Amino acid sequence: MSADPRDLVDLSGLRQGSEAADSVPAAARPYLQVFFRCANHYQRVYRSADGTAYNARCPRCAKPVRFKVGEGGSDSRRFEINCGL
Repeated sequence: MSADPRDLVDLSGLRQGSEAADSVPAAARPYLQVFFRCANHYQRVYRSADGTAYNARCPRCAKPVRFKVGEGGSDSRRFEINCGL
C-alpha cells in the first residue's frame, strides 16, 4: 500500500506543549455552567469572541439560548434552562 503524501503532517516546527495555550491564563476564558433540563445535561458555555454574549444550544432539542453581557447583569455563573420539551 503506497502512502499518499497529503496524509503527512510536518510537526517538526512545534515545541512540546502549545505556546498559545501557555500564554493564555485560565481566567482569560470566562464561561457559564448551563444545565439543560430537557437533556438532563450540563454544558460549559464560553463567552463570544467579541465579549458581548454567551451563546449556547441545547444538546437534545437544539434550542438556542443567549446570555447577554452588560451593565446590571447577574454575577451568577450557573444557570438552568427548561427547554419545554
